Amino acid sequence: MTAVTGTTPHTEEPTPPTHEPARPPHLRDFYENPAVPVASGDARSLRQARMLADALGPATRGARVVLDIGCGDGSAARVAAPLLAGHRVVGVDWSQDALRRAGGHLPYVVRGELGDGGLPFATGSADAVLFSEVIEHLVDPDSALDELRRVLRPGGHLMLSTPNLAAWYNRGLLLAGVQPVFSEVSLRGIHGRPGREVVGHLRLYTARALREFVAASGFDVVKVAGAPFHGVPRPLRALDRLACAVPGAASILLLHARKA
Repeated sequence: MTAVTGTTPHTEEPTPPTHEPARPPHLRDFYENPAVPVASGDARSLRQARMLADALGPATRGARVVLDIGCGDGSAARVAAPLLAGHRVVGVDWSQDALRRAGGHLPYVVRGELGDGGLPFATGSADAVLFSEVIEHLVDPDSALDELRRVLRPGGHLMLSTPNLAAWYNRGLLLAGVQPVFSEVSLRGIHGRPGREVVGHLRLYTARALREFVAASGFDVVKVAGAPFHGVPRPLRALDRLACAVPGAASILLLHARKA
């Protein structure tokens, strides 16, 4: 707009454009990125499947419904399938990309999440829940365990696995002032710790903390065992397997609990 004052035209200064800061990526966006690893180590998956198979018994006694919550790409279910033959394993994840990949390993996949209304299953409808390498990614693990407890029948089995904050090598790293393996301070890069992958860990547990937390959530803890970590350097893998004999020092914690 131009205003006239005497004979000298005057043009109003245009308002400079405002540049709002870019919105940081949402945590959901992070997990929908196909480059983010969603697979788990086969050794951990096999040990966990054996624990579950022993708890359920053979399918000849009756097929059981097993919900693999946070199934990722379905690789854990692929490893477990021979041990859970005859049981109905349902993969559940909220990531559409993960479900697409899991469909190649699981006969049933369902989109669902632990928040925003809960899982799409009736109360007491599952005989067992596999909860593998998920709890360390959650903002609200308390509500998550409440929802898992809801969908399990009385006496139903919870098979949970998560990285161990007190793994044998993490104890040494902390003494040296190095950020422990599995712990992450950023979703954009690795800072102060060994490793090459950012996977979105928000929480870490020791064996004692995990046992107490699950028990406080209404479960009877049956057993805590250890499993090796597939990312340990090859020269140290034999030592990592030996450490599994002492769950509190193992790389991965495997917890079996039952709905109280």
